[in-house]
Amino acid sequence: MTPNSGMPFANLMGVEVTDPSKEKVIGRLVVRADLCTSGHILHGGAIMAFADALGAVGGFLNLPAGARTTTIESKTNFVGSAKEGTTVTGESIALHIGRSSSVWQTRITGEDGKLVAIVIQTQMTVPLAEKAAGS
Repeated sequence: MTPNSGMPFANLMGVEVTDPSKEKVIGRLVVRADLCTSGHILHGGAIMAFADALGAVGGFLNLPAGARTTTIESKTNFVGSAKEGTTVTGESIALHIGRSSSVWQTRITGEDGKLVAIVIQTQMTVPLAEKAAGS
C-alpha cells in the first residue's frame, strides 16, 4: 500500500505525502478555493484533516500485520493562516509508538515558513476482524 492509497478523503482534498517514514511523515497541500473560508484562507477543518491524514500515515506505517489504525483523539492550536493559492507543508513527528497506540505532533507551515497550526493526535491500533466462516 502506498501512503496515499486507501485514503479517499485525503486524496479528495489533494494531500500529497512526500516523505513517509515510521518516525516522521511530511506532506503538502495546495490551498484551493474549495478548501477555504469566505475570506480566502484555508478552513480550520481542512487544516485538521490534513494533519490527521499525515498522522494516520505514520500510524499505518507502524502497524503490525493484521491491524488497522484509527484516530481516537486530536487537538489543534490554530496559530496563523494560509491564503488561497499557496501551499502548506505538514511535518508529523512520532511522539510515542506503542503496541496499541501512537501519538503524532504535526506542524503545519505556510510557504513563508510561518506556523499555521500545531496538531497532536492519537492513533489507535485495531486488530482486523476475522472473516466470518464461509465468506
